[in-house]
Amino acid sequence: MVERRSRGFTLIELMITVAIIAILSAIAYPSYTEHVRKGARRAAQAQMLDIANREQQFLISTRAYVPYATLTASGYALPADLVGRYTPSVTVGAGTVPSYTITFTAIGAQAVDGDLGYTSDGVKTPAGKW
Repeated sequence: MVERRSRGFTLIELMITVAIIAILSAIAYPSYTEHVRKGARRAAQAQMLDIANREQQFLISTRAYVPYATLTASGYALPADLVGRYTPSVTVGAGTVPSYTITFTAIGAQAVDGDLGYTSDGVKTPAGKW
């Protein structure tokens, strides 16, 4: 009798390994995408506060808040990690008391998370996302 040594893996062993990897991936991927979405939301919130600071600087120097187009003309640019996730806008109030509303409209994969808002009074919307 000739003794044969077994080399490699059987088809069943490979199929079981692939099935385990598929199950783990199916569990991990949604968690990963949710983590990325929350990270982008935090980055957007930080940018909204940065825009609010810039608006305060404009109020001090020009006695008025400015729309988003003026911010971009003065050198502000949305960070690359938020491009394609949010569309920013600044609405300046028309009343006698200066006011503004910063809105980040979620787009693309971020749309599931919803829009973010921040006003000159410090009101953050939606409250559950802040």
